[in-house]
Amino acid sequence: MGGRITGGRLLCLSAFSGIGGLDLGLERSGFGVIGAIESDAAARRSLALDRPRLPFLGPHDVEEVARGLVPGDLGIDKGGLALLAAGPPCQPFSKAAQWARTGALGLDDDRSTGCLNGLLMLIERPLPHAVLIENVPGFAKGESPALPFLEERLAAVNRGAGTRYRLSHRVLDAADFGVPQRRRRAIIVALRNGEALDWPAATHRDRPVRAWDATRDVRPEAVPAPSGQFAGLLPSVPEGMNYQYFTERGEGPALFGYRRRFWSFLLKLAKAEPAWTVPANPGPATGPFHWESRLLAPEEILQLQSFPSSWRLEGAYRVQVRQAGNATPPSSPRCLDDRSPGSSSRWTAAGRSRSPSINLHACLRPRLLNPSQPSTCGVWVSTLPIPVRGAGPVQRPDRSVGSRREEEGQGSVLVDAKVSASG
Repeated sequence: MGGRITGGRLLCLSAFSGIGGLDLGLERSGFGVIGAIESDAAARRSLALDRPRLPFLGPHDVEEVARGLVPGDLGIDKGGLALLAAGPPCQPFSKAAQWARTGALGLDDDRSTGCLNGLLMLIERPLPHAVLIENVPGFAKGESPALPFLEERLAAVNRGAGTRYRLSHRVLDAADFGVPQRRRRAIIVALRNGEALDWPAATHRDRPVRAWDATRDVRPEAVPAPSGQFAGLLPSVPEGMNYQYFTERGEGPALFGYRRRFWSFLLKLAKAEPAWTVPANPGPATGPFHWESRLLAPEEILQLQSFPSSWRLEGAYRVQVRQAGNATPPSSPRCLDDRSPGSSSRWTAAGRSRSPSINLHACLRPRLLNPSQPSTCGVWVSTLPIPVRGAGPVQRPDRSVGSRREEEGQGSVLVDAKVSASG
């Protein structure tokens, strides 16, 4: 049986829903989310604000829900679910966890085994046509990745149910698909019939959406001032640079050893570039900071994550930052606004949105509906000039060491490049 279609929409169950980022992208593509499972109470309150009609499946823990779930509870027959979409907790597999005392434990972390067992049980119950998982790159490859565990368990599901689930994955940078943020994530897909997936090609690698484009119209209600012993250094850090400005390789006084700190230490956004990965639980000196030498407001983080401007969050500042930083970018900037290329807005049509979640749907949809044209979503890119003063950095390779791309902390960045800011 193929994925069930109700009202022209493919039915999707959302697990580890967070504040609904992945669900938003899928809904824009033609899926209908029939239920959400989320254990974090603050995220559920936020999602209830923005999606008051979305049903939550209790008791909210994926493993507990999976134990008692039968397809009829969702109003479907077994095999009638088109998609199970999940963004399991990433902390056990993240690069940021490597700086913690215990490091990134991967499958040795109890948090990962519990949620993965629940996810596999969720697959076994309704046997969805497709499974979509979003997580940090370490989830798919690293010292203790989850992929071999998932492959082994899915093989057992195949033997018992006669299915042919086969995992395929790519590590994609959201900025390459129109999101104003360098955010590398593993996208993992398994189709029940064992077919291969046509993976998307990057659409914005040569013309990424800039942090300025996403945040220029945001008027934060309140933004806490930076704190900690290094807060006073922020005004001296040029846009697009980090603590390395204060090393022997930088132009400021040598206060730190070169490459002795994690990349996001005192990292500041540049207007002319996408943001670096926004963390969920930043320390007092952990960026990216705003180019105005302040913390990012939750409203700005949501825009850098490509949420609609109407999206709201519950809780105190740090609770909101955690929710926004943990979210999956739903689409390209303004993709969910009621704007069109012919409108009088300040945004002009510049292509098609193909964020990982949306474009994967475009690949899955022909297998479910065989439509004449897959669903796509418009993306709007600002053509307004950036103010001259403080415009983004110009990357100039240091000829003495040669520039090379390397990951430090989070995201992929040029670490051996000298950077200067105009103005």
